[in-house]
This record gives sequence, C-alpha cells and structure tokens, in this order.
Amino acid sequence: MTEGIITRWFKKVGDSVARDEPLFEVSTDKVDSEMPSPAAGVLTEILAAEGDTVETGSRVAVIDENAAAGSVAPSPEPSAPAPSSGPPTTTKEPVKVAGDPVATTGAPRVAGVVMSPVVRRILADGGVEPTTVHGSGPGGAITRRDAERAVANGPTDEVVVPLSNGLRRMGQHMTLSTQSTPHGFVAIEADASIFDQLDAIGRHTRDGVEITDQMVMGLAAVRALGEFEFLNATFAGDELVVHRTVNLGFMREVLRDGMLVPVVHAAAGLTLRALARRVHELFERVTTRQLTTDDLMGGTFTLVGPTGPDSLWTNPIIIQPEVAVLSMGAVRRVPVVLEDGVSVGVGRRVVIGLSFDHRVCEPFTATAYLERVAELLAGLDLDSEH
Repeated sequence: MTEGIITRWFKKVGDSVARDEPLFEVSTDKVDSEMPSPAAGVLTEILAAEGDTVETGSRVAVIDENAAAGSVAPSPEPSAPAPSSGPPTTTKEPVKVAGDPVATTGAPRVAGVVMSPVVRRILADGGVEPTTVHGSGPGGAITRRDAERAVANGPTDEVVVPLSNGLRRMGQHMTLSTQSTPHGFVAIEADASIFDQLDAIGRHTRDGVEITDQMVMGLAAVRALGEFEFLNATFAGDELVVHRTVNLGFMREVLRDGMLVPVVHAAAGLTLRALARRVHELFERVTTRQLTTDDLMGGTFTLVGPTGPDSLWTNPIIIQPEVAVLSMGAVRRVPVVLEDGVSVGVGRRVVIGLSFDHRVCEPFTATAYLERVAELLAGLDLDSEH
C-alpha cells in the first residue's frame, strides 16, 4: 500500500487528544481504518484535509505535547508543514495506507468521484448518476456547473470515468500474474446431487449460519489438497514452498471496485459447520469494510464461486504467489443418463475447473485433483458436518 484517502477527522485544531484515541479515518483500497493518536497533547495543525490523498509516511498533523487545551485557535484550512529550526516539540505519525487515482481536493467522494455536498444534492435530485458526469474541476472534480448541465441535458454519449483504486490495483496484479506465470486450465463436470441432500436437511447449520454451494465445494477442495500438497503452495523467487497449513481464499466481488479474497486460515480439519461460520464472518467484514490486513494475507489456495445463476465455469487468473485456483460454475439441473445406461432423468451437475501453474503440474495431474474433489464432494456426510 502506497497511499490512502483521509475521509474524516475526529478532532479539529485546538482540541486535546489522548494517546491512542481515534484521530482520523483513512480509506485504503477497500478498508476504512481509524488511526489512533501516537501521543497525548493538543492538535495544533492539520496538514491534510478530508478528501486528500496522502502517500505512505506523509505528515498529516501536528500534536503539541506541551500545549494546554484551548490554547490553540482553530484554523479552517490545513497549513503546509514548515521546516523545523530547533529541537522538535511535536509528534508526527506516518500513515501506511493505499489511495485513490483521482487527484485530491477537499471535497468528499461518491463512487470515486470528487464532489461537494451541494453538487451531490443537485445530481441526486435530478436523478443523474455521478459516474456518468465528466468533471471539469481540479483532479476530475464535478463542479456545480457540471452538475446543473448534466441535470439539464442528461448524460453525454461519451463519459470519462476514472478507474477506482480497487479496479486499478486488481488490473495490475492480474497483469503481473499472466506475464510471470505459465497458466494452464482444465475442467470437469461433477455430480452435484449432494446439494439435493443439503436442500433436504436445510441450508443452515445448527448454529443458524447459512450454507452456500461455495462453502460445500471449499470443504471438498481443502480435503483433496491433502493428497495434492504441491497445489497448496506459493512461489518464493525460484523456489516452491509447499505449505502444510491450508489457508483458503474465497474470492468475493466488491461492487464497482473489483474483488477481494478474504482468507480462512488453517482451513484443513474444519467441519462444514465451522467453515461456514468462518466464511460468514469474513463476508460480513467485507460488507462492512472492516477487514483487517490479516484477513487478506497468507492465502495458499483460492476458490472462485459461481459468478451468476447461469454460469457454467470461470477460467480465473492465479493470484500470486499461489500456484492454483479452483473455480465452480452454478449448480444446475440437467438431463443425465441414469444407472441403467439407457434411461434419461433429471440430475444436478456442476462444472469445476482448475487454473494451475505449469511449473508445478500439467493437465493430467490437475484433472486428477479435480476428480478427487468430485469424489469427496459426492461422499460428504452432511448429517455429521451440518
């Protein structure tokens, strides 16, 4: 992470602040975090306004540890930092965050677009989506005139929309992966009658947590890795590190901001009930933007769930430095040949695929892994796992 956006100040100039008290909020790629004060004293200067993008290590405020509360007059505008001519009497806090591609202003942002509250209200009242308006202000900011023109004339035929920080970084990571890794892909169609059993006993665990198709597939995928350990690995330079602990990432879409892959650490040995609880907790933190760095780090294998109710399969790009990613399509009801070999009935099937690093294995071994996943999926004892 190299930069981030100051989204809110909890204190103003002249306020007293205690050590470790929340001082301001910063927005990184997809996580909002409250930054604690590194010292106790009086906030004498704010050097980065709300809406500003700051680089890692930037000086954003000054706290005087010797001043008394009320001794500093509040200032509405952030001032530029001045070079120190003597021994420092203040404390500065470096901020390690990631930022936004849009140039900085003091205005708040909606969907990555810089605008003031007045502009936001004009567009909302006129039913115009901010992302369809081309801002003529500094850094692409939408001015009041831009908003009024958009409401009067409607959106233009061509709209210049800056990429969100999440989409930009996702593109960078995926480009790096395709350029550095020789990708291979295989897929098989697997018996999905286990999901009929799941529907029969109920889609919630005994603890009341919802069970999704992706969670059930994740359980089978993790157990199959016990026999294909070389797929539960990461590259470190030219060396392959095979991990004994399975840290399973679940790919999750973030609306208009690409995707996130929160990680269930130490997934091997979990029951379906325990795995469902862990995944549910992670997805809740995705929704509320409360994920921590630990939630996103350390993955050794990734699962991509169905991308839509009619999707057949996905050919995902490997997430570096991992060596494989499993994908599943939607569980579908299709015509199938019954056991007598001549009759046709209705059954449930799912296509599962594996994107793999050709430096680790080839299509035959990758297919063998998928077949083992299918076997374990069909053989799950849902009564005990539930």
